[in-house]
Parts: sequence; structure tokens; C-alpha cells
Amino acid sequence: MDTPRKRANLIVSVLASVAVLATPVTIFAATGESPVTHPPTADKVVSQFQKNGGVFPGYRRNHAKGVCISGYFQSGGDAARYSVAQVFAPGQRTPVVGRLSIPGTNPYAWDDSTPIRGMALDFLQVDGQQWRTAMNAVPVFPVATPEADYQFMRAQQPIPATGDPAPKKLAEFFATHPKADAFRNWDETTKSSASFAAERYNSLDAFYLVDAKGHRHAVRWSMLPEATAGTHRVPTDNPNYLAADLRGRLSRGALRWRLVFVLAKPGDPIDDAAQAWPADRRQINAGNLVIQASQPQSVAVCRDINFDPLVLPTGIKPSNDPLLKFRAQAYAESHRRRVREEIRRHNATPAAPSTTKP
Repeated sequence: MDTPRKRANLIVSVLASVAVLATPVTIFAATGESPVTHPPTADKVVSQFQKNGGVFPGYRRNHAKGVCISGYFQSGGDAARYSVAQVFAPGQRTPVVGRLSIPGTNPYAWDDSTPIRGMALDFLQVDGQQWRTAMNAVPVFPVATPEADYQFMRAQQPIPATGDPAPKKLAEFFATHPKADAFRNWDETTKSSASFAAERYNSLDAFYLVDAKGHRHAVRWSMLPEATAGTHRVPTDNPNYLAADLRGRLSRGALRWRLVFVLAKPGDPIDDAAQAWPADRRQINAGNLVIQASQPQSVAVCRDINFDPLVLPTGIKPSNDPLLKFRAQAYAESHRRRVREEIRRHNATPAAPSTTKP
């Protein structure tokens, strides 16, 4: 199956972050529509993803197109003084599985339809605990709250006449949400890359590392690539060039990223993923992510993993960023829908005739 090459909608590209809010809110869509006076539940917002990008049964409702990866994390020990998580113990090697992906609901999209790339990882600690993280190769989130996210998604719903969002609705949204300008400017000036391997992936949301004395240290983190983009250009004749490039690079050896934590200072916006922290903040080199293999997501273990950012080991705690719960709830709803679709598909498939003789 193929689809026309088309740049993905702005916010749908990055936010797989929708959840149930604790209290009702009044949402005034920046479109002149009537206000909504009930909370944007996970079901409602995941359905909006489908309205904006289409429905592809059995696939994730965002970052549907991707490839599974596997390898390990080698701790350098420098993060151990800030967190008791086993993954950071000096010399500790932790198995890792994950995905590299592009955003959107369409698993057949061209890789150059968006400049955004995603990395989701599941660190499998020896003690049985897991650390799951979903990162994006963008500098900031477009919005800071679930309410603004839902408004933005509604403003981006394509209209039948053109298949694109109504320009007036988006303009009105940006006029009333100036925080989104930083992400919009990045999106408009960033070209699609030719390789997953050369991207920097950022947590965007803040978390706390918890040390042996129970002290909390507010951090964000990034995966910094060892590889460079080089002179490779984006192919014009291959919609799946990112997976092909990844296979080619891995055939020549493992790929590496450095896990770097950035420590917040007092006054930094811990609970606002739409605001970048100053570039002079202290950094901790926690160790190296080593990716050794890739596999098609249709047959590999990452297909069925829900990369919930609130699955955390002892030694890492979530901040009060409202988008974290928002994302966790959305991932769960997306996963539920995929499971239901797989069950229906299985039940609709006729059983193979038995070859056992009486």
C-alpha cells in the first residue's frame, strides 16, 4: 500500500500525548466553535488522532511507522550518585529493546513526510524493573497542557475539500497560544533527515532522579548520536529509506548514543515541556546506548510494547508535568484499540484445516 507524499500535520507529528484529566475543563477551540465543557478523555483524543490521520487497524495511533531495535545500555557510573536505579550502577550492562519511528497514524507514509523522528526504549533491568521512555528529535513540545493539545488537534483536523487543516483555524490557534511558536518555527525550517542514526532524541518532559538519601534531582535527558549525517541526501524514490539506511549502518557495526542528563536549576520550568532550559545547565554523561540490530516491527518484540513514560524503576520519578499523565493515558488507549483489532482479525480468520489423520 502506498500513499501520496505529503508533509504531516504539525502537532499530530509530535504529540502522542493524550490522557484523562482529573477535572472538567472548558475548551474554547480557536475556531469559533462552541466550547466543550467536559474533559478530553483518552478515548476522545485518540479518536481525534484518527480523524486527523486516518485509521490503520492493528497499528499505533501515532508513530505507526517504525522499526524495532535491540542492544544494551552500558553505564559509565556518573549518574549513580544522582539515582539508585540499577541501570546507572557503575559498569552495569542493561539489555534494551525499542523502536525508531516517524510520527502519524499511517504506517505506509513516506519517510520524508515529516522532519520528526522518534526513539522509544525499554531498559530491562536485571532486578526485573523496567524503564520505558519515548523521545522525539525535536527541541520542545508545541504546547504545555492537555487542554492546549486537544485544541491544537481539533484545529488540525483536515477539511474534506482540500485534505488539509483550515488555515484560519490554525492561525487563530497560534494567535492565542504563543508558546507554540518555537516548535512551529523549528518545524517550518527543519528538513527531513536521511538517517535515524544521526538524530538527537530528547525526553522533553522533566523527571526526577532520586539518590540513595532520597534527594530528588530534576532532569531532562537526551540521546546524543555518535554517527553523523554525512553527505547522505534524502532519497526521492524510496518511501522507506530510514529503515534501509539503518540496516546498512548496522551491517557495518553497532550504533551508539550517549545518554546525557541535564540538571535543572531553581526557577527552571520543570512542569512545562514547551519551554527549553538554558543551554548552560550542568550535564551528566550517564553512559552509552549501543544498538546492535534492527527488525521489522511486524515480527519483533517491540510491536507489542506500550512505551508508557510512567513505567519507571526505583530511582526515577515523574515530575508534575501534566503532559506525562496525558501521554500515559493515550498510550494505554491506543494499545487497547490495537489489541481489540488484533482479536477481531484473529477471530475472523478461518482456521486452517487439520492435517491430523483419524
